[in-house]
Amino acid sequence: MANGSGEVVRNRQVIFRDYVSGSPEETDMEVRESALELRVPEGSNGVLVRNLYLSCDPYMRIRMRKLDVPSYRESFQPGSPIIGYGVARVLESGHPNFKKGDLIWGITGWEEYSLITEPETCFKIEHIDVPLSYYTGLLGMPGMTAYVGFFKVCSPKKGETVFISAASGAVGQLVGQFAKLVGCYVVGSAGSKEKVDLLKNKFGFDDAFNYKEELDLDATLKRYFPEGIDIYFENVGGKMLDAVLLNMKLRGRIAACGMISQYNLEQPEGICNLMNLILKQVRMEGFVVSDYYHLYLKFLETVLPQIKEGKIVYVEDIAKGLENGPAALVGLFSGHNVGKQVIMVSRE
Repeated sequence: MANGSGEVVRNRQVIFRDYVSGSPEETDMEVRESALELRVPEGSNGVLVRNLYLSCDPYMRIRMRKLDVPSYRESFQPGSPIIGYGVARVLESGHPNFKKGDLIWGITGWEEYSLITEPETCFKIEHIDVPLSYYTGLLGMPGMTAYVGFFKVCSPKKGETVFISAASGAVGQLVGQFAKLVGCYVVGSAGSKEKVDLLKNKFGFDDAFNYKEELDLDATLKRYFPEGIDIYFENVGGKMLDAVLLNMKLRGRIAACGMISQYNLEQPEGICNLMNLILKQVRMEGFVVSDYYHLYLKFLETVLPQIKEGKIVYVEDIAKGLENGPAALVGLFSGHNVGKQVIMVSRE
């Protein structure tokens, strides 16, 4: 239940300074301190939490610009804390679904303590026999994104060929493992030898390549997929998408999950090969994971046993301390992270 008063604590926050053009910099954010009374206002259904882990995700770059068109996420507000997915412990609750001591994941602020005013967007964490940080990735939004994008959008069949761009990231590494469990042939692209080795030796991809070393992506894809691509899981856009369109099979499927190569551009790159969508009867579909959160319990039932049996593995890149949040987020766009980028705010 909500209390009338509470302890006043120091609350460090990562503040978004102003809208960003071009590549984001650490100076587009700053760490400030404020005072916060640890209480839920009387009559509110809000939830007061201490944040434990925060998630760095590529879509957050889109929220750093002033959006002139409707979007599934609003722009960040200059002068206010960055908002994103996180894992937190409930300190006080005015909502009937949560009580003091509960662990939750969902949308929260980049700060030590947050008052979540829309707790219906959060999920209670019931399974704590896996690392809590997994709920920022494997068992949270990125995991659901991989699951929905691959199984619901792409409708895979055993023996099909699958290509995944940005394949060592939070989503791509899971899509590849899902595809192997179905019995597909899987190739991924990444931006370093270390990441390529991860794809082949840890995540079980059939093959992988460093796109930075390939001068002709069309020729590269023909080398790895001589008979074409059935499924493309799109995380990059731009030149990669253009090359993939030339190499799709008849009635292939493309799940448009993200296009990280375009996020920092003032003028997005054009795509020349869209005619192939018609010529090859390819279905390309964009999707937003929040439309599928009603499947979350089914997702857990599928994935948790696979984690415990060692059929799915996951790599995280954990930055310790809220003060390292800006560098961790900016690093996503230069490929600095290896695996899912997480910020550890507190161990409790």
